[in-house]
Amino acid sequence: MAKATKGTIKDFYGFKANDDAEALRKAMKGLGTDEDTIMKILTSRSNDQRQQIAVAFKTLFGRDLVDDLKSELTGKLEKVIVALMTPSKLYDALELRNAMKGAGTKENVLIEILASRSPAEVNHIKKVFKEEYGSDLEDSITSDTSGYFQRMLVVLAQANRDPDSKVNDALVEQDAQDLFKAGELNWGTDEEKFITILGTRSNAHLRKVFDKYMTISGYQIEESIDRETSGHLEKLLLAIVKSIRSVPGYFAETLHRAMKGAGTDDDTLIRVMVSRSEIDMLDIRKEYRMHYGKSLLQAIKGDTSGDYRNTLLLICAGDDE
Repeated sequence: MAKATKGTIKDFYGFKANDDAEALRKAMKGLGTDEDTIMKILTSRSNDQRQQIAVAFKTLFGRDLVDDLKSELTGKLEKVIVALMTPSKLYDALELRNAMKGAGTKENVLIEILASRSPAEVNHIKKVFKEEYGSDLEDSITSDTSGYFQRMLVVLAQANRDPDSKVNDALVEQDAQDLFKAGELNWGTDEEKFITILGTRSNAHLRKVFDKYMTISGYQIEESIDRETSGHLEKLLLAIVKSIRSVPGYFAETLHRAMKGAGTDDDTLIRVMVSRSEIDMLDIRKEYRMHYGKSLLQAIKGDTSGDYRNTLLLICAGDDE
């Protein structure tokens, strides 16, 4: 996936795959496991470097690194380490596949990934999904969801959003009026209008639409979505709006929700921390501090424990206090 400079994990300077492979083998062979070494190496190497370590491990020892890690680690620590070892180009497709296979659907995973990824990223996910699982992402979504929620997901999966250079002021006014008429001014809600506008217009255009909507209606678009829709569709539309306003802001809120209240949504915590670690984790940290009055590091410390917590703290890589 796209490299960015806003990640907390970058290529490790002076990287030597064979040295890391040998250190990991030493950490796992014999009695007991040296979790500290495993955590420190795998959270300070980029995903590309981790894949090179796996190849070196196989070459040197004739063993599969991920299989060895799975046999040595357990629980949430195992989950986060295996997630770190998953090739980044496969990660989103794998998470979507896991969200839809078997009994029940993890709608929150579909919402989080499809609402926050760019058209280029969605097209990449579709390609990988087809190569890895032999089926179209859209077909899987259609067979696993229903109603307007399904329609919105399919529109996002088609990745036909206008490019950001395309902003038409007359259309901004029209779209804002149409959204107002489709919701607040209507008895009932014209969901199709929300789906078309939020699913196909450019991000830059939609940010202007949201401002115009506030001027026309006196409401933030999020307030109207909250009143006019419900269930999974509401969550999806809100995720789209929040991602269009700020992707790091959306993920800061996602992490906050995963950790607040009784119990922690560890699957979401792991997925966001790992998938954004090389992309925009520094920006997510900044947004978290700004909106929730404490640092992401402090939130993780207070909500997790043991080596699992230490691994997440290494990925977070700083306090912002």
